Amino acid sequence: MSRVDKEAQQFELRRFVEEVGLLFELSGMPRMAGRILGWLLIADPPHQSLSQLAEALQASKGSISTMSRLLIQAGIVDRISLPGDRRDYFCIKLDAWTELIKQKTAQIKAVRALAERGLGLLEGEPDERRQRLEEMRNFHAFFEGELPRLVQRWEREREVKQP
Repeated sequence: MSRVDKEAQQFELRRFVEEVGLLFELSGMPRMAGRILGWLLIADPPHQSLSQLAEALQASKGSISTMSRLLIQAGIVDRISLPGDRRDYFCIKLDAWTELIKQKTAQIKAVRALAERGLGLLEGEPDERRQRLEEMRNFHAFFEGELPRLVQRWEREREVKQP
């Protein structure tokens, strides 16, 4: 690969990282958390130290540390250590995407419960007042039931495809 091709590839990889950051920001996460995730998705090696992340993302170690903890708490990233090395490293957790869906399911359940609470407050009121809340409840109840089944299907399929 020529120097020009490598530079173009590096530019596209940095752009990918920024796009992941923007996408995560749209879903309510800090952009830096998304940038860290984006970098870990394409990094070689797949585990990166705090210093490596800070250098790659041109960000402060404090920001990287804070956002890494957030990603660990969200179940997306693992902190690991390597034999003979005192540094901690960060990598994408094996079942990160399953964990994200499980968290989304908990949010959906909370929205469904809130809709039910609203319906309870409007008991005996005309249907037109209740209709919006009923649709909110029904929609979220549907996905609350379906997402766990989809996760189970995914886990079964992943087991079949793994050697």
